[in-house]
Amino acid sequence: MNGKTVSRITGFIGAMMLAAFTIGLAHSISTGFAGFWGGLPFWIIVIGVLAMVFYDYWDECFRKKR
Repeated sequence: MNGKTVSRITGFIGAMMLAAFTIGLAHSISTGFAGFWGGLPFWIIVIGVLAMVFYDYWDECFRKKR
């Protein structure tokens, strides 16, 4: 395998692990003591962070560079 393929595979695995962890954490906060409205700010942060993670993954692995 070349470096680009390895980068795509490891980047995808890392992004999915981070997404699973942060979404699970946000879910447990929202269903626990904080409730939905107490967990809503954390959900907003999680969505923003995951958007940045997936954009960086796309930028590094799939975007055509000049």
